[in-house]
Amino acid sequence: MAGASTPIEPSFEHPSPERSNQYGFALTSLTTLFFMWGFITCLNDILIPYLKGAFELSYTQAMLIQFCFFGAYFIVSIPAGSLVSKIGYQRGIVTGLTIAALGCLLFYPASELQIYAFFLIALFVLASGITILQVSANPYVSALGPAETASSRLTMTQAFNSLGTTIAPFFGAMLIFSGAEHSPVEDASAVQLPYFILTAALLLLALVFSRLSLPKLGQSSHAQSSFAKALQHKHLKLGAIAIFVYVGAEVAIGSFLVNYLNDPNIAGLSEAQASQYIAYYWGGAMLGRFVGAIVMQHISAGKVLFFNAIVAMLLIVITISSSGQIAMWAILAVGLFNSIMFPTIFSLAITGLGHDASRGSGILCLAIVGGAIVPLIQGMLADVLGLQLAFILPLVCYAYIAFYGLRGSTPCVEHSTKEAL
Repeated sequence: MAGASTPIEPSFEHPSPERSNQYGFALTSLTTLFFMWGFITCLNDILIPYLKGAFELSYTQAMLIQFCFFGAYFIVSIPAGSLVSKIGYQRGIVTGLTIAALGCLLFYPASELQIYAFFLIALFVLASGITILQVSANPYVSALGPAETASSRLTMTQAFNSLGTTIAPFFGAMLIFSGAEHSPVEDASAVQLPYFILTAALLLLALVFSRLSLPKLGQSSHAQSSFAKALQHKHLKLGAIAIFVYVGAEVAIGSFLVNYLNDPNIAGLSEAQASQYIAYYWGGAMLGRFVGAIVMQHISAGKVLFFNAIVAMLLIVITISSSGQIAMWAILAVGLFNSIMFPTIFSLAITGLGHDASRGSGILCLAIVGGAIVPLIQGMLADVLGLQLAFILPLVCYAYIAFYGLRGSTPCVEHSTKEAL
């Protein structure tokens, strides 16, 4: 790592194609992080119905799991952005992995004490570590190559995030819901083994990334770089809102899938069976990201984002207005069109930020708090209107994303010119 007297710039002056070829190993290494935090995040979809049964919670109370998990993004993102701008992306990654491992380890005493609030604290610590990972890894991937393919590159690495979310439901259903299909959940002890395994995996990754030789990017000596300055970029502000509603919609849908598919009017599946069907939702996102990474090399990212948001809206209208297999597969298919949304919004929002990129990344990760707010509101709607009608909230979220893809993602020409100068 560079010494304090010679700080490294965030390097959003994208490298030449020759230099980009040297970054292949760095990009390959970073995909493991995207896989891991996707895996951990998706386990919440299994944890929600499990703890709902163990502690006899309402939908609103159960959604406190996502509230605490994604609420960490709101509290930690700005400090994380400042931290990463001082220590660089690689050290930020190691720090994030270590904190996330601590959060996973706290699940053991939480399950021993059988206190729901302790689980929420453990989730908050875990998510704090993942927030630092997000602030470090997303702009890192965008910087490791030409600017014109940043969306495609980030979408490809996010595909491995979706691979994690596709595998996690099977892992969770096997270890957490094992036996629950035949007897009611009486305590929360089943979470001990899976989260202990995750603790070991995260610590191993932290050790590996502390030893890797990666490009030294992310540190900045630019005192004039600030969150206020970064927010002068209109497309960043609108992008932060888009991240808020997108993560909120994606998490809300995933959070309710087990209970939704358990409904006799929809699929009537047991919780263990429904947990495995979540893999179709997240697996669609994985497939869509691989396809989207190729498509966006030929079609503008904004147009692809607009198209996917419109189709997601249509699928939600279908699931609200129908029942049985049609309603089930319509909501699962939304995952396919979610695929490119996060990486595309993220890369569009940080385009042209220059030395404000680290701060901009912190702002965008701050907006991931949508995963805390939107599911909680949908939980309230589900308690009042019923679970099916509550999906009207994600419908509104995708409408804004369609706007951002079509109009809101275009950087201000005047501001971009000033940055170039």
